[in-house]
Amino acid sequence: MTNKINDSSVGIVKSKTVEIKQNLKLDCGKDLKNFSLVYETYGELNSEKNNAILICHALSGDHHAAGYYNIDDRKPGWWDSCIGPGKPFDTNKFFIVSLNNLGGCMGSTGPNTINSETGLEYGPDFPIVTVNDWVNSQKLLADYLNINKWACVIGGSLGGMQALQWTISYPDKIKNAIVIASAAKLSAQNIAFNEVARQAIITDPEFHDGRYNNYNVVPKRGLSIARMLGHITYLSDDSMRQKFGRDLREGKLHFGYDVDFQVESYLRYQAQAFVERFDANTYLLMTKALDYFDPAKEYDDDLSKAFQNTKSRYLVVSFTSDWRFSSSKSHEIVKSLVKARKNVSYSEIEVNHGHDAFLMPIPQYLEVLRNFMENV
Repeated sequence: MTNKINDSSVGIVKSKTVEIKQNLKLDCGKDLKNFSLVYETYGELNSEKNNAILICHALSGDHHAAGYYNIDDRKPGWWDSCIGPGKPFDTNKFFIVSLNNLGGCMGSTGPNTINSETGLEYGPDFPIVTVNDWVNSQKLLADYLNINKWACVIGGSLGGMQALQWTISYPDKIKNAIVIASAAKLSAQNIAFNEVARQAIITDPEFHDGRYNNYNVVPKRGLSIARMLGHITYLSDDSMRQKFGRDLREGKLHFGYDVDFQVESYLRYQAQAFVERFDANTYLLMTKALDYFDPAKEYDDDLSKAFQNTKSRYLVVSFTSDWRFSSSKSHEIVKSLVKARKNVSYSEIEVNHGHDAFLMPIPQYLEVLRNFMENV
């Protein structure tokens, strides 16, 4: 076994699949009949079944949050810095569940899976899903695992929206919530970024109205542009300047339209890697779920009213350099929770990593998480 799998790692992990044999009524008005959810677990569920934590992933995330599938894997799961023995989400203490949401492309029922009623791939016919739909499906997963109440539901970005929705939809089923680099609703600017990304995909000649798999092609150009656009918004100006500046890839200008600058090379590399692992229809679905999230809408646009019946203890975390989900959005959540007289702690971490900071092992950030989890 290689040195990279150390005592602080959950080690080698395996994904599991549960078949939910019941209808799920979706917010769009459609029913999803019999669906699968892929998930991973870390740690052990105690006899009282009161130490379970749910990890909710962001737009391009999945169920593989920690550990390795094989000792030769280049990287561990996407939140390995936080999950494991002695880490903030300590697997010596907690039973941690991480799933791939409905509509995902990593094994759970979604556009690239087969519709049991037609025998054909869902493709663009997969229904639009919302954060509320995800939480309802996660509740069914909790039932399957015999978890009556989550000790904590945790998520960053889109994952944080799911944590918020859990506290609203199932106040008696969640004890604590950690909401990181998130928002109670997207700004017009954020919706605009998502629309540009969707149009890049939809207008790609290889998209074929979402049925690209029927033609054995992938809308690579559109998905690449969408990823590059998104990645720019996940980084801060300071972090890009420090990482790339105006450094040239080969030390000279080529006076053409190919790559000259290191930052161009980086974006193209990230885009290519993303195209190889992610599905275009899923990307469209995920961005719509982001756009539609607005729990206050059903409460006269008063977020404090949405939180009125919640019973959770909250931790809200933001990052000073995150302009995609700015600290002001976290302030809105905190102020509404305070107005609703809820137990909330808030931490604003001063770093220059941008939105992606929630995925990074920043010492102050890890300490904030660890301190909160000591009382879970």
